[in-house]
Amino acid sequence: MKHYDFADQFRTLYDKAAKLYAAGNSDQASYFTAAEKAFLAANGITVQNMFDYAEDHTNYGEPGYDRALAIETVRRDYFLNVQGGKPSSHVIDVAKMPAKTDAVRGIEWLPRLIPKTKAKLRGELPSSLMYSCGGDRNFLRTHDIHPAEFLSLVWRNGDNDEATIDWVAKRISK
Repeated sequence: MKHYDFADQFRTLYDKAAKLYAAGNSDQASYFTAAEKAFLAANGITVQNMFDYAEDHTNYGEPGYDRALAIETVRRDYFLNVQGGKPSSHVIDVAKMPAKTDAVRGIEWLPRLIPKTKAKLRGELPSSLMYSCGGDRNFLRTHDIHPAEFLSLVWRNGDNDEATIDWVAKRISK
């Protein structure tokens, strides 16, 4: 596996997916060669992740390559150094997630975003969920938090959700 050129290879695949989606190809299975899929898998990235980025890039102009790279760099670090390059066999159950309207300390979306972010970090999101989807981006933009910054925060805090909530509450109060 090449590490130094990760961002360059990711850029090539991001651009390829965005171009295919923009051209009307919604068959994500056709986006990448076996070698490209192997590169993604070796770095803890799914074809679904790339499709989601392409779809939102085309339809909303976000999250964009830079944010996607930052997100996937944090995910990749976790995948390689915490998970030892082994994908999780678990996928979270969307039905058990907090509602989008749930709030903690008056902060809507945060109770949902924390477990969603943990699932992104571990590679446990179902295909129906995207980390940094429109709702996530709205929350993060509103509170001036970069998606990769939040992903790193959740990683640092582990199961200490109160520390994450404290950090967000402090950020909001500035």
